[in-house]
Amino acid sequence: MPFPQVVAVAPASAAAEAGVLVGDEIRSMNGSVPRDVIEYRVLADEALVEIEVARGGLVVELVARKHEGDPLGIEVSSPVFDRIRTCDNHCEFCFIYQLPKGMRRSLYVKDDDYRLSFLYGNFTTLTRFTELDLERVVTDRISPLNVSIHATDPDVRARMLRNARGATSLRWLRALLDHGIEVHGQVVVCPGVNDGPVLHDTLAGVLERFPELASVAAVPLGVSRYSAEAAMRAHTPSEAAAVVDAVEEWQERFVRALGHPLVRASDEYYLLAGRAFPSLESYGELTQHENGIGMVAAFRDSFSSGRRTSAAQGGFFQSVDGAPATGYRPRRSPSEGPTVRAPIGRGPRPVTVVTGEYGEAVLSPLLSGAGRDDVEVLAVRNDFFGGTTAVAGLLTGADLVGALSGADPARRYLLPDVCLNEGRFLDGLTPAELPVDVEVVETDGAALRRAIGSRRTDLVGATR
Repeated sequence: MPFPQVVAVAPASAAAEAGVLVGDEIRSMNGSVPRDVIEYRVLADEALVEIEVARGGLVVELVARKHEGDPLGIEVSSPVFDRIRTCDNHCEFCFIYQLPKGMRRSLYVKDDDYRLSFLYGNFTTLTRFTELDLERVVTDRISPLNVSIHATDPDVRARMLRNARGATSLRWLRALLDHGIEVHGQVVVCPGVNDGPVLHDTLAGVLERFPELASVAAVPLGVSRYSAEAAMRAHTPSEAAAVVDAVEEWQERFVRALGHPLVRASDEYYLLAGRAFPSLESYGELTQHENGIGMVAAFRDSFSSGRRTSAAQGGFFQSVDGAPATGYRPRRSPSEGPTVRAPIGRGPRPVTVVTGEYGEAVLSPLLSGAGRDDVEVLAVRNDFFGGTTAVAGLLTGADLVGALSGADPARRYLLPDVCLNEGRFLDGLTPAELPVDVEVVETDGAALRRAIGSRRTDLVGATR
């Protein structure tokens, strides 16, 4: 089994004092070999951690002492130490199949691993789930998990996954719920496949078979210009409206039967249908915020109130392209990261907020009432992926280079951090390679309001 490698050690941490070095390979902790960062965290929480590492061909035994529950101070190279459970489905709507050639290899990893579901919020179909997996989830209380349902009709689900096991793998969902594991579901709705009557049947099946689900999201498929599936296409506005209508109809039924609405349509459906967004209160605890459920309502509330209400974004494919999930990294000092300053000009500088085409529809009305007449929104068309791709999180450096070529250097350019993962865009470019300096702003309404309202004349924290 591959062993995790130490990629960072927090200064003055228990690991640093024990002598752990960057490049060490962790062989065992307190006599156990952790398979992933879930087991690593349990072992690292102990007050006394005996660490066996391989270093330069030698095996070194180290002892870290700290208070129980305090961070050990090690960042490891991967969230999964044995290997990622890859997906053996062949869904027509899978976005991995719609990526162009030549991107980073890690982006093409297609996982169906319940551990990444727990760590990163990825959705698993459970087609590779086993009795041993169930035993570990239940014993270690690995919760919450996220499950792709798509359809409760066995034949429809098997066809959508292009996997015969898709017809039976929802039995594991029933088992997880029976053992009290919190599970959030999603239905990727594909026009002409599982919308219309099939969607109604699916929601009826959820009520009948899986009423203990914590939430269910109805989200549209994404279609890039690289899709080779002729049957996969974007929703028309009327189809999007029909999905919203179906969801709202079933919300009423769920409220009567369960006491809460359970299912919600993604923000994209409301944009596509030209419908007003539900209130922030109607989304409850925003448990599927990262899946585009209630994101707009939370952003609007945060922007107007100045309070943070939306969750931080991790970036597309974070689970396979970055370090382990937050909470398994050592604490970094505030001085780390880019702090380059651009020349300070005279007087307040006008602002351009850079976002995707969907972002423009949300931001323009907000910014028009922000009390600044020198703030504009630049909607960047996603030519890299094309198709229906219009969210800010999938913007690439190449499209931003095109949109910002010839941009006025006297303006401030604000870019949401959701575009970046580990400081890079999906195509591998960095903000420093853009034609103008940009300020990377947290993807949160309050953060954007502060950045705009400050009328700063410098670019502290600019990436240049």
